Amino acid sequence: MQKTKAFQWQEYELELVAENKYAQPYAEVELWFEFGHESGLVLHRPAFWNGENIWKVRFAPTLEGIWTYRSFATVDDGGLSGHVGSFEVMADSDTTHRFYRQGFWRMSSGGRNLVHADGTPALLVADTAWALPWRATLEQCESYAKDRQKKGFNAVLLMSVQPDMHATGPRSRTEDYGFEVGFEDLPTGHINDINIAYFQYFDSLIDTLIAHEIVPVYQPLFHGYGWKGLGVAGPVVPPEEYARYCRYLVARYGARPAIYLIGGDGHGYHEQIGVAGDEVEAWDCYQQPAGIHYCPHADNRAYQDAAWLDFQWCQTGHVGEHIPERVADMWRNTPVKGVANGEPTYEHIGWMGNATGWWQGHEAWSNLCAGGTMGVVYGAGSLWQWRLHKDEPGHQDWCLAAEAGWQEALDFDGAQYVGIISKIFDGLAFTDMEPNWTFAISRRSLAVPGRLYIVYLENGGDIAITDEQVPCDYKIIDPRTAQCLTSGRWTKAEPKVTSPRGVPYVIVFSDEYSQRNSNDTH
Repeated sequence: MQKTKAFQWQEYELELVAENKYAQPYAEVELWFEFGHESGLVLHRPAFWNGENIWKVRFAPTLEGIWTYRSFATVDDGGLSGHVGSFEVMADSDTTHRFYRQGFWRMSSGGRNLVHADGTPALLVADTAWALPWRATLEQCESYAKDRQKKGFNAVLLMSVQPDMHATGPRSRTEDYGFEVGFEDLPTGHINDINIAYFQYFDSLIDTLIAHEIVPVYQPLFHGYGWKGLGVAGPVVPPEEYARYCRYLVARYGARPAIYLIGGDGHGYHEQIGVAGDEVEAWDCYQQPAGIHYCPHADNRAYQDAAWLDFQWCQTGHVGEHIPERVADMWRNTPVKGVANGEPTYEHIGWMGNATGWWQGHEAWSNLCAGGTMGVVYGAGSLWQWRLHKDEPGHQDWCLAAEAGWQEALDFDGAQYVGIISKIFDGLAFTDMEPNWTFAISRRSLAVPGRLYIVYLENGGDIAITDEQVPCDYKIIDPRTAQCLTSGRWTKAEPKVTSPRGVPYVIVFSDEYSQRNSNDTH
């Protein structure tokens, strides 16, 4: 018996049982639902095969009130098509979960950054635990999610299945060389023979992440290095199989907070990416963000004018150099898309001491101020490939943190400096902020004219305000701790603002501070 009540923005699941048997149900049958709200709004959601003769649809209602539904299928099967029903949706007044109160992420009206469905701005602060889906246990995922949420992360980049065609090892999450398998035929360059048990376990991992308000960033199949550099399937599988799998990800996980990384670690022009992007666009009724993440030597503008493409994420490689000009170059491309550096140098990757500590904080702030206003991304050697322990063999030295497994890598210092950024931006009205070089002299900064001005001072010191569009009230914040050093107010007579020299500071000028001060005086 189906539930008759549901909560706004929370997943509501329906299950259907087919009357007929199908030789290849994953590849042979398409099933979808039409959900209609009493206001006239209609949303479509694809369903997914979940083993045996069972199909499921997952739907997150966007409005309170009465919803009705009807099922449709590409096969003549009374168990799948023509099912109708209704349910009532209420707001969950008891929830503290940000996405259930404010709705899923989508791109802002200006296309530059994320906003919740209710318009509240959001800054992506993401980690890269690429191999978590096929290596982590539920207990490990819980430990990981608690750590990252506490540090301030709100997203994680995931390879949805182990992508290397020639990787071998036991089917195990706890043995050296081991990994679980999403598609049995992936070693042959195909993804038709799906392992439902893998995705059922993946459901539980995703539940854990979302419970900690960490949004999964789903990458279907890598196009570049992969896990161990053993022949990724992304450029090999037929485009129609790649697109079908993207639809499956939308069906299985798209009624929860999600981002879709259609292309991963390649040049971006692979034929699989365009058709898969169209498929996601066609079936994601929530318009959650979709885009491409590139290898270090790409031009970072594939499919720039595609309707499905919301963002472009560059990669600057793993040799410990700050290259924010790659971000600035993407920010100037048109049509406008969201921009971020999706893969700066991972902490301790290749050699202990590479890109460590505050290097990560400076990198993140530099990329933001260069135009990467969709957000910031962090990575750590040995964490990204979920190395089971510091002595696990089978990985190439260049991409490891030599003295760490995934658990030790959680505690690398740089992560805290990237995570803190979400705490500094929380509550600020930064929608469609842009790099700015005119409101002060030669300083990295971001601005929403008349509302917000954020200055990153790599070595502290003075700034001289040159434009009246800068709000008068400010706070000087330590970006290493998120603590406010002092607050003040600039005037035309005293346009200079001073922070201590020799250490990094962020100065936030906000009209919200001015409004609070005004309210306090009345």
